[in-house]
Amino acid sequence: MSRLQSMTGFARAARDHDAGGVAWEIKSVNGRGLETRFRLPPGFERIEQAARQRLQKRFARGNVQAALTFAQNGALRRPVVDEAFLKEVAALAGRLQEQFDTAPATADGLLGLRGVIDYADPVADEDVRISLDEAIFAAFEEALGGLEDARREEGTALEIILLDQISRIEALTDQAETDRSRTPEAIGERLREQVARLSDATAGFDEDRLHAEAAILATKADIREEIDRLHAHTAAARALIASGGPVGRKLDFIGQEFNRESNTLCSKSNAATVTAIGLELKAVVDQFREQVQNLE
Repeated sequence: MSRLQSMTGFARAARDHDAGGVAWEIKSVNGRGLETRFRLPPGFERIEQAARQRLQKRFARGNVQAALTFAQNGALRRPVVDEAFLKEVAALAGRLQEQFDTAPATADGLLGLRGVIDYADPVADEDVRISLDEAIFAAFEEALGGLEDARREEGTALEIILLDQISRIEALTDQAETDRSRTPEAIGERLREQVARLSDATAGFDEDRLHAEAAILATKADIREEIDRLHAHTAAARALIASGGPVGRKLDFIGQEFNRESNTLCSKSNAATVTAIGLELKAVVDQFREQVQNLE
């Protein structure tokens, strides 16, 4: 499997515990850096910092959302009545009945009031809390591993696409380099034709000056440097992909360089065939840069 990772993936992992079942769902999408958001049940805020640190050790980029659910064991749900509060609301209900002749309060009505009845915290015991946290983090590590696998699986597909695009960029660079219009004979022929047309159209034109200007234009139209840099960038891109890891930002920079050289090649071209190659090169470079945005 590729050592590259995309920034998109999903994983789920669960564990059973005497206090109840815990489950993590983690999803990741593209992001400029590493952004993490946790959604935790009330009372579990204590685990967020440690969970965040574990996640940051595994991933370098992506917008990651992690959600924990906890299904408490029904056998441990013991009702706890706030008797003092219950007496107060019962007395208030009695006074209202005397003053306004309201219907008498019922037991189920009083117990249904917020704050009258609650349920004992199943993890109030320190030993239970510690063992539950161990189960939570075991499930979290499993989910992180699943997310890594999902991101690597997509990274494998991206690697194939990127290497194919790099090969196309290299092939188009070779075509531009070997295009017949760039041979000294072809360049000389075009210059002679241009000089002849200008000489015929312009009386008393300094032919020596014309040849000098034509030589300068030919030098400006030379794309040797652009071709050399494109070859260097394709080699660098392949090396980065082979190295693996979070190379998305570096490949994005190389994509910008590809774009700069292909633009320059088109602007300096003095032959229709090279211009056509340059335009196709720009299209492939755009595709390359788009795919790179998905990499970690």
